[in-house]
Amino acid sequence: QVQLVESGGGLVQAGGSLRLSCAASGRTFSNWAMGWFRQAPGKERDIVAVINWNGGSTFYTDSVKGRFTISRDNAKVYLQMNSLKPEDTAVYYCAAFTTPIYSTMMTPGYWGQGAQVTVSS
Repeated sequence: QVQLVESGGGLVQAGGSLRLSCAASGRTFSNWAMGWFRQAPGKERDIVAVINWNGGSTFYTDSVKGRFTISRDNAKVYLQMNSLKPEDTAVYYCAAFTTPIYSTMMTPGYWGQGAQVTVSS
């Protein structure tokens, strides 16, 4: 069984930065595409960013392009969030796709428990 654990959430003022981290236990995720999703109150969970197994390709939703950066190393997946806006406020979830390459609309096989990110205006 794979467990994903997020860390690094918190409260920040608009324009500030946060970095989320995701660590896995139970098995390595080095051969999997990994992603970050977010869910704001009353809204659906939406994809934010994805990185393929070797870091060679990334995907970002339009609203975070140029502000967020997804990266990975052998142990963790990261989401660097800069120039944060109040509309970025959400619970952020780490996700594992269990395949090396991400394709549009692919569903993750594993989810983390979520990390709250709150951006004040």
